[in-house]
Amino acid sequence: MPDVRLASPQGKWIVLTTVLGSSMALLDSTVVNVALPRIGEDLDAELSALQWTVNAYMLTLAGLILLGGSLGDRYGRRRIFVTGVVWFAAASLLCGLAPTAGVLIAARALQGVGGALLTPGSLALIQASFHPDDRGRAVGLWSGFGGIGAAVGPFLGGWLVAGPGWRWVFLLNVPLALLCVPVALRHVPESRDAGGHGRFDVLGAVLGALALALTTYALIEARSGSVAVVLSAVLGVAAGVAFVWVERHRPDPMLPPGIFASRQFTSVNLVTLCVYAAFGGFFFLTALQLQVVAGYSPLGAGTALLPTTALMLLFSARSGALADRIGPRIPLTAGPLVCAAAMLLMLRVGEDADYLTDVLPAVLVMGAGMVTLVAPLTATVLASLDASRAGLASGVNNAAARVAGLVAVAALPVLTGMGPDAYRSAGAFDTAFRRAMPICAGVLVLGAVLAFCFVRRPTPGCTRPECRTHGSVTTPPLEGHGVSG
Repeated sequence: MPDVRLASPQGKWIVLTTVLGSSMALLDSTVVNVALPRIGEDLDAELSALQWTVNAYMLTLAGLILLGGSLGDRYGRRRIFVTGVVWFAAASLLCGLAPTAGVLIAARALQGVGGALLTPGSLALIQASFHPDDRGRAVGLWSGFGGIGAAVGPFLGGWLVAGPGWRWVFLLNVPLALLCVPVALRHVPESRDAGGHGRFDVLGAVLGALALALTTYALIEARSGSVAVVLSAVLGVAAGVAFVWVERHRPDPMLPPGIFASRQFTSVNLVTLCVYAAFGGFFFLTALQLQVVAGYSPLGAGTALLPTTALMLLFSARSGALADRIGPRIPLTAGPLVCAAAMLLMLRVGEDADYLTDVLPAVLVMGAGMVTLVAPLTATVLASLDASRAGLASGVNNAAARVAGLVAVAALPVLTGMGPDAYRSAGAFDTAFRRAMPICAGVLVLGAVLAFCFVRRPTPGCTRPECRTHGSVTTPPLEGHGVSG
C-alpha cells in the first residue's frame, strides 16, 4: 500500500512534480489560440495552417492518451511521466524554433505524443504514492493548482505574444521541464500495476489516430474539393471501420466495445461530444474574433475569457455536490442551454466591442453554464461503469472531448465559408463568426436534449470523482481509480 504522507517533504515534492508536469500541457492548451493571429502573420500561413496548429496537437493526444495511461501502468508511472515531460519539452523547443508553418505543425503533433504520456501520469503518480488518508487532499491540491495554471495561461500567453513573441509560448515549457524532471527522479517513487498483462493495443491506437487524421484533413481542406480530399475522407471512414473491427476482436482492446453496453455511459459521452465540440469551436474562433475584428491585443484577448475559468475554479466543487443531491439530469440539460445562450450573446461582439457591455456578459453566462455541467458530467461518466473501470471511463470521456474539439476546429471554417485568408480581413472573419456561433449553440441544444432524454440518476454507492476543483475549459478532468502500488 502507498504510504507517503502529504505533510512530509517527499509528499510536497510529489505534488510539485505533478503540478509542474500537468501545467505544461494545460498551459499549452489554453494559450496557443491567443497566439494564432501572430503565428499566421509571422509565418505567412493560411487559415488551414492555423487550424492544423491546434488540431495536430489534439490529434495525437486524443489518439494516444488511453495508450499512454496503459504504458505507465505497465512500465512504471514515473518512468513514462518523465519520458512524457522530456518529449513534450523537446517538441516545444522545436515549436519555438520552427521556421515554417509545416515544421510547427509537425512539432505540435509530437507535442501531443508527449502530452499523451504525461497527462495520465500526473494524477496516477499521486494515487500510487500517497497514503489513502491523504490522497483526497493531495488530489485537491493538484487539481487546485492546475486550475490556477489554467486561469493564468491565457493572461501569460497574451503577455508573451505581445511582448517577447509567440515563440515563447512554447519555449516556456523548457525551463518547466528542466525543473520537473530532476525533482521527479529524486523524490517521486516508482510504481506500476503488478497485475498488468496482455499486449498493448498499438494497432488500435494507430488506426484510431489515422482515422482522425484523415477525417480532419478532409474537413480542413474540403473547400478545395480535390481528389485528395475525397480520397482522405474515404480512407478515414475505412480506418474508422477497421478500428471498430480490431477493438471488437482483440483480447485486450484499448477501447473495449462492451463499455458502451451501458446506456448511461454512451449517452453521457454523446452529450460530451456535443458540448466540447461547441466549446472547441467557441474558444478557437473567439480568440481570433477578439483580435481580428474587435481590435484587442493578444493580452486583452487572453484576459477577456479569464472569468470563465475563474467561475469554474470557484464553483465547480459546489456544482458537483448539488448534482449529487438532485441527480445529473437537470444540470446536464440546463448547463448546455445556458452555454448556448452565451454563444448567442457573443453575436454582440463585433468591431470595437466594449468589454464590459459586449464581451463580459457572454463570458459570465458561458462560465455559469460550464460550472453547471462539467462537474456533473465527470461524475456521471465515472458512475456509469463499475468502479474497476472508472479510469477507463474517464479516459474515454476525456478523449471524446478532445476529438469533439478537433472536429469542430476542422469543420466550422468550412461550414461558415471562411476563406484561406479570412483571419486577415475583419469583415470576412466577422461574417463567418456570426454564422458559427448559432451553429455552436445548436449543437449545445442537441446535447441538452440528449441529456434530458437519456441521462438518469446513478445507482447509490457508485464511483465519485476525486478532482473536485477544475479549471480547464477545453476538456473534462482526467480521473484515475484503482491504482495499485
